[in-house]
Parts: sequence; structure tokens; C-alpha cells
Amino acid sequence: MSKIRILIVDDIKNTRESIRRILNFNTEIEVVGEANGGSEAIRQTERLNPDLVLMDISMPDMDGIRATELLSYRAPKTSVIIMSFQSETEYMKKAMIAGAKEYIVKPFTGNDIINTILKVYKKDTRKREILNIPSEPLEDRSPARIISLFSTKGGVGKTTVAVNVAVELANRQLAKVLLIDLNLQFGDIASFLNLVPKKTIADLAQVTTVKYEEIRFNMLTHTSGVEVLAASTRPEYAELITAEHIGQILNEVKPNFDYVICDNVSRFDEISLSGLEVADEIWLVLGMDIPSIKNTKLSLDILQNLNYSHKVKIILNRFDKKSTITLKDIEDSINLKVDYTISNEEQPFITALNKGIPLIEAYPNANASEEIRKIVEKIIEKPKEHVAKKDPAKMKSFQKIFGLGR
Repeated sequence: MSKIRILIVDDIKNTRESIRRILNFNTEIEVVGEANGGSEAIRQTERLNPDLVLMDISMPDMDGIRATELLSYRAPKTSVIIMSFQSETEYMKKAMIAGAKEYIVKPFTGNDIINTILKVYKKDTRKREILNIPSEPLEDRSPARIISLFSTKGGVGKTTVAVNVAVELANRQLAKVLLIDLNLQFGDIASFLNLVPKKTIADLAQVTTVKYEEIRFNMLTHTSGVEVLAASTRPEYAELITAEHIGQILNEVKPNFDYVICDNVSRFDEISLSGLEVADEIWLVLGMDIPSIKNTKLSLDILQNLNYSHKVKIILNRFDKKSTITLKDIEDSINLKVDYTISNEEQPFITALNKGIPLIEAYPNANASEEIRKIVEKIIEKPKEHVAKKDPAKMKSFQKIFGLGR
């Protein structure tokens, strides 16, 4: 008989060690790993595939209730047992709604936790036998749709759009969403989501061949469920990442997510071209000012020459109906219809940013939030389209023009 594989999740190291010592006395149980928070628990569960997770309820980065809810969709064959000092019925109810199979109150005895583990495992095993559910469910996920955001200048709200669309996608569809910060020197996605990166995309430069396991180890998990591959913590580290690394990363993550959203740097270089090349959609974000409109027109010319026009969507951010520049003026200037507009909500945007909370969560009733939800609805209802292959000759020509050849 194979042993019951356990992952212990608690932010207090001594507690994890005490539980491990208790479980080691039982020959039917094997502790396969530990995690010190909800975000790490999700990564470790996806990597280790334990039978059961012992989940503390109160943790600083992501509480056990939210982590359990995410695991119920991400790792349905793994059961969760919540551990908590809280014995109130309300906490137990929340845990069960989130998907926990049992709730055990601290402090507990060795017999309490072992008997709970055995009961849950045997019950789940019996359920699978009755329903004829395979222990390893078939993976039927289609390759991710890759959306690459680009703008010709900073300050137009490109990162704000990327972050809020990603969070709404994750919340709306319970989809697996990866947000990649390709503004390698000064990317702000982690700050927008109040995340502190211990590992970043720059750490992947140390790996000869980038594989998904290594990429996953460097991700952060937001409470919405969005996974984040953060930009370098120091500008000089960005030089370590090459276009080849980006290509390997995108190829590796594509089979493991539903959506991959790339927030590109605001210039044409090898890194941004890598993100644009593999994208299913390219979102050009512009503001209501003459320089942004002028440079968007130039960018559209370049994208047309690269045969990417069919992938382009135009997003007009901070739209103000009272502006002297009208929507029609912008469309006439760029000779293209604007696909989406997002209202100018300056104060809510700033307040949400300073709190590290996405606008869509901090101010769900704002006009901009409603418009972001409409964008997400369009993404969900639209089937993924075939991506046309690049023209190697034109790509090489543009690399030469921008001095990108190596």
C-alpha cells in the first residue's frame, strides 16, 4: 500500500516541525513537503501532487481559506484539512465552502491529526472507487491565449490595464492566468499587486535551458489566483535576460495556463519583439494626448510590416468625453477603430495603486472597472485564433533597423 503523501502549510516553522514529528510516527503517512504561506502552498501542491494538505488558516501573504479555494480548482485530487485556533462555526463554514474536507482546532493531539488524515484519505479513496474517478485526471487544457500589451510611451496606463484584466480573468473564470512583467528594468506589476518578489525573471538567466518547473519556482501568487513572473529587482539584472530566455519561458508556460498576459517595455527591442511575435493578441494602449497618438500610428505601421496587424487591438485608456481631442479624432489619426475605452478615474486609480489593490477589486463600481469587465467578457467569448507565422526576412530586417542583431 502506498503511503499518504502530506504537505504541511503553516507560517510558523516550529509548528510545521512539530506536526512533521507527529506524522513521522505513523508508517502510513509520508510528509513530502512544507510551505510557509498560501502562495507557496499552491506552488508546492502543483509540484508535489500530495494526497492531503494540512493548511493553517491565518497566514500573512494569503490566508488558508483563499489558498484552499484556489487549490480546489487547481488541484482537485488533493484534499485540504484546515488547521486553526478558531473554533467558531463561522470559520468552519467558510472553510467548507472553500473546499476543505475537514477542520481541526489547534492545539490538537497526535491522535487527533492522524485520525483526521486517515478518515479524509479513506473517504476520498472510497469516493473515487464508487464514482470510478481516475487518481490522475486527464489534462485537457488548451494552450494558453497569449495577450501582449504594448505602448509607445510610459504613463498611459498599460500596466494598470494588464493587472486589472488579469485579476478579473482569474476571478471571473477561475482560470489559470500568468502575468509576465517584460519591463525588465523598471517593471511595477509586483508593486501594483502588493507582492514582494523573492525570485524574479532575472533568476532564470542562471539556467541553461529554462523549464517550467524552474519558472514556476520563481512565480508569485496573488490572492486573486493570478501568477506573476516579476521584473528584476535591480535594473542591472535585466541585462542577464535575453530574447532567447523570453522565448523559452513563453513556450514552457503556454501549456500550463489558460491566459498569459505580457506587459512589455515601451519600445521596440528584442525582448518586446519576442513577446509580440508569439502573442495571439497585441493590445496597443494609448492615451488622449498628441505624442501618444502620433507614436501609436508609427507603431501600427511597424506592426503592419511585421504582418501582425490582424492581432492588434486598440485600447484608449483614461478616456475623457470632455477632452478637446475626441474619440473620432483619434480614430481618424490612427486610421483604425478603437476597440475598447477605459474611463479616466484618476483618484481611484491612484488610491488603488498606493494600497496595492487592483482597481477592479478596490472600486468594483467605478466606470473603469465596468469597462474592464466588458473587455474580459469579450476575451472569454472569443475563441482563440490561429497565430500567423512571422516573416523571418522582415523580422531580421527590423532587428537590423533597430540595432538588435547579435
